[in-house]
Amino acid sequence: MGAAFFYHLTQRPLEATLPMLLTKALQAGWRVAVRGRDAGRMAWLDEKLWLGPEDGFLPHGLAGGAHEADQPVLLTTQEALPNGAVCLMAVDGAGVTPEEVEALERVCILFDGNDAAALDAARGQWKGLTGAGCKAQYWSEESGRWEMRAEA
Repeated sequence: MGAAFFYHLTQRPLEATLPMLLTKALQAGWRVAVRGRDAGRMAWLDEKLWLGPEDGFLPHGLAGGAHEADQPVLLTTQEALPNGAVCLMAVDGAGVTPEEVEALERVCILFDGNDAAALDAARGQWKGLTGAGCKAQYWSEESGRWEMRAEA
């Protein structure tokens, strides 16, 4: 039985926060899928992850590649998780179902706190998932460090 962790990005952008969360997930021994809504945006994120610091190498790939099932981190726009992920990170308002939250170890929903539409989408996801009985936590970096602000 998993939980959804909502990450309200206000201090650092997605491309700075995602590597930190991916590193923690890989250290926990989890395979991860990063789900977005736009293939072009996922290709951009793929490039950003490759350009990270050498000591912060994150093994990953894009869905649709010949070895997608072997990727410890798979960037995708699809609902299927062909790499056997037990952790799903949803970005840019990508959908997550209550069934996924229950089936996976962890679901992380990252949203831009400076974007009104992203805030509205995250609020809708919180209401939908908690309303379906999923455990959830809301994390904010407003103070400059990550703090849990709500739990359901």
